[in-house]
Parts: sequence; C-alpha cells; structure tokens
Amino acid sequence: MRRLVYIWTLVLALVLFGCRTTSTETIVPRPRVGLELVADGLTAPVALVSPHDGTGRLFVADQVGTIWVLTADGERLDEPFVDLQDRMVGLNVAYDERGLLGLAFHPAFTEDGRFFVYYSAPLRDEAPEGWNHTSHLSEFRVSEADPNKADPESERILLPVDQPQSNHDGGQIAFGPDGYLYVPLGDGGGANDTGVGHPPVGNGQDTSTLLGSILRLDVDSGDPYAIPPDNPFVGKEGRDEIFAYGLRNPFRIAFDAGGSHQLFAGDVGQNLWEEVDIVTKGRNYGWNIREGTHCFDPNQPDEPPEQCPDSGTGGEPLRGPIVEYDHDVGIAVIGGYIYRGNLLPEFKGHYIFGDWSTTFLSGNGTLFTATPPESEGALWMIQELEIATGEDGKVGAFVLSLGQDADHELYVLTSELPGPVGNTGKVFKFVPG
Repeated sequence: MRRLVYIWTLVLALVLFGCRTTSTETIVPRPRVGLELVADGLTAPVALVSPHDGTGRLFVADQVGTIWVLTADGERLDEPFVDLQDRMVGLNVAYDERGLLGLAFHPAFTEDGRFFVYYSAPLRDEAPEGWNHTSHLSEFRVSEADPNKADPESERILLPVDQPQSNHDGGQIAFGPDGYLYVPLGDGGGANDTGVGHPPVGNGQDTSTLLGSILRLDVDSGDPYAIPPDNPFVGKEGRDEIFAYGLRNPFRIAFDAGGSHQLFAGDVGQNLWEEVDIVTKGRNYGWNIREGTHCFDPNQPDEPPEQCPDSGTGGEPLRGPIVEYDHDVGIAVIGGYIYRGNLLPEFKGHYIFGDWSTTFLSGNGTLFTATPPESEGALWMIQELEIATGEDGKVGAFVLSLGQDADHELYVLTSELPGPVGNTGKVFKFVPG
C-alpha cells in the first residue's frame, strides 16, 4: 500500500511540477492548430489588417516599405497598395527593427478613405545631433481612381518621433473602440534604457518624453491631431499624448474584438524575460525598474536584484504583466489577439500570441495560447501550440507578427531570414489541426 501511495505521489508530482519551466506556472502538452498558406514571396511581413469595408480584402505591410492587397479569393495583386521605400531610412539586411511597422484603417474608411502608417524615416533636421532616425506617424488617403491604390501624394505627417538608436521602435498602431488611435513607442533603443537619449531614470519612467509609452490621439480633430480630454496627463506634469508608460518595446498591440475590448500589448524584454500586458489608462508597466515581474538593474541586466521599488518616481504603483516567460522559451514576444473567430471554437476567449525565435541563427518561432487564471492577479497559463501542418509540430520560421481579418480569424506572418531581405516572407491562416 505504501508503495502504491508513493507511486501515485510521484505521478502527481510529475504532472504538477515536471514540466514547469516559466513563471507563467506551466507549459503543458500542446493543443493543435493547422496553418494554411495564404501568401508568399514577401520579404518581412509585419502587419495584416482588414479595412472592414465589406470587400474581404486584407492588407499586408512589409517591413521594407510596401503594403500589399490580398483579395477575398486569396490573390495578391501585382502592384502594391502603396510603396514608401523612398521615404524610409535604409535598412540593415542582416537584422533591423526599423522599417514600415504599423498600419491601421480609420473606422470610417469606407466613407473617408483614410488610413495611417507608422514607419522609420531618416533623421530630421530638428532632431538632436547624433541620433539615429525619426519615426513618422502619417495619414494617407486611398486613390479616388482605384480602391486598390493609395494616393502617395496624400501623406500628412501627424507626429515625428526622434529616435536615439536604431532598435525598440515599437510597431503596430490600432484604433480603439473609443475611436482614438493608439501608437506604441519603444524606449528609444540601445539596451537597458540607458545611454545617449536616455535620462537617468530611463525613458520608460520619464513621462516628459513620448518614448517608452503607448500614445492615444484624436486624429479626427485638431491640427495635426487633438488630445482626448481624459488622457491621464492632461493638466498634469507629463506629455498629454501618453495613455500608458513604463514599456520597453511594445512591438505588437491589439484590442479584444469582444468582451470588454481590453488592450493587449506584447512588450519585448531585455536579456531574461518576455511579457504580455493588459494596458489600461495611466498605468506604469515598470520598465526599466522591472523586467516582467522581476527586479531589473541596468548595470547588471543578467542579474536581477532581490529588491527594487514597487512604484514609479511619482509614487504610482507598477503594474505587472499577465504573461511572462524566460529566454529558454523564446527571446522576443510577438503580441497577438483574443480569439473571437469561429474556425477554432476550442480557443474562444484565449489569447493567441507568438515568439520570434530562440536564436538569430535559424528561425524556430513559436505560437502560444494563454488562458486567464482562476485566482485574480495570478499570471495566465500558456501552452505552446502544436502546428499540425508543420515539421515536428513547429512553425519552422521566424514569427514576425499575427493578424486578424474581418471575421476575427487569425493569421501568422513569418520569414525564414532574421532580417528584411529576400522573398521568404509568408502569410498563414490558422485552421483546425
């Protein structure tokens, strides 16, 4: 009897603790999905967006500066919707975090033809000397003569953001359910939120700069935009555009299409931890005081101190992530979506996201599903997705982004190369496994 009790105790221990590898508590046996090829021959596709105009079209932004139209029957048109390459900074083909990074269609696109892009332009004359480039948030309009073409002369630069280094540019922009445009900005680059262009407290903790924040703008009023009156720093010390701050590199953000329409952000970590946050107004998400749930010391980024402040410089509490994992799992989180489609009913209400790769040498990106915990305040449980259509159940490439169509079905965008070069970029749709 004792032997039987021992055996069952051992089995229970293995079930509960044997596969525990991250502070998200566990990565357990993998649920399955399939990936169906939708488009290929791209370079580095980083955004897939539906204009919600009833045409069934999808628009794919390629990091090199082009936006392509995918028709409702899956055809990629021969000519790009718009080509911004001559307006962008030159990209490093081996690896680069600059480029065309964000695309969003105005909620009234069918009436006004307006869409917005976020891209890396050469350093403007007014920028500090020695900085790297200037990010542009720009408005364009669709061509009156051809709905599959933008008017390249319609560009209106709404917001230039000077960037001290070439990395941590942020990325995907998105309209919220309130009709405002949300713009994620990284901390200015380099490492540890220190160095040229970074104040002693770090840009993430300095609300006098836009860097390290998610902005919230009214692009239907003002010149070139207006500030929503309930933005957290209106009438207070800090930039009026800021919605939330304390972020390192929120590369992918997305609003939940259902539920309470929460804003999810995948914030790429430094040396040890990756995180996903639910972003709410006025909150401080901790960088560079914390990396994920862990204390962070910019002078020793590989050695988390045992203690650190639990509040920002203004005494505001630091908000922790909902998902966290270490660099044995992956080295750059790719934020995704709460699944609200119909093809994969078993994933309804799950957060589907990814990781870029575990190495720069060869693409071995991963896809995950995350589910809320039973106890309030606990981290969400994540599970790696097994790719039924992939070799060894893996994606087999660098995961660059996720996208969502008008029916809330999901897509993953990949490349076989770590930099913006070649034509190995592909778009896959999530299908049953």
